[in-house]
Amino acid sequence: MSANAQVRLLKQSLQFFSRTCSVFKDEDARYAPVPGQFSVAQHVAHVAQTIDWFVEGAFQPSGFDLDFAAQHAAVRRVESLPEAFTWLARSVDAATSALGSRSDAELLAPIAAGPIMGGEPRVAIIGAIAEHMAHHRGALSVYARLLGYAPPMPYGE
Repeated sequence: MSANAQVRLLKQSLQFFSRTCSVFKDEDARYAPVPGQFSVAQHVAHVAQTIDWFVEGAFQPSGFDLDFAAQHAAVRRVESLPEAFTWLARSVDAATSALGSRSDAELLAPIAAGPIMGGEPRVAIIGAIAEHMAHHRGALSVYARLLGYAPPMPYGE
């Protein structure tokens, strides 16, 4: 298990996510197909916030912050794509820095006991982050198609 390989997986997930989102225009930021659902910008912000949440939770002795109402409130305040993508880039950079600087022993140490990944090795958050990004990439592909766009294949040209 190499920290560098884990960091590459995270960056690759961001590439796939960004490629799918490349069809959106600034005016699409507030689009949601149904009132109350996350908008395009809020989906991106939620992905960013969740990356931060995974990294913080995996390395805190108390585990993950379960105040989901506060987390949702922060995401709901995001209204622009540049704001959301800036947050996402910052989150990926912080995660790659935090993970890339850890030893194998630190990455293999268990996450604090609790309802979210308790006892799993910390490095397992990379797979969870990648899966979460893929989930929202899929949702945003549907949003794009509802707006009349054809999102590109996320894995390459």
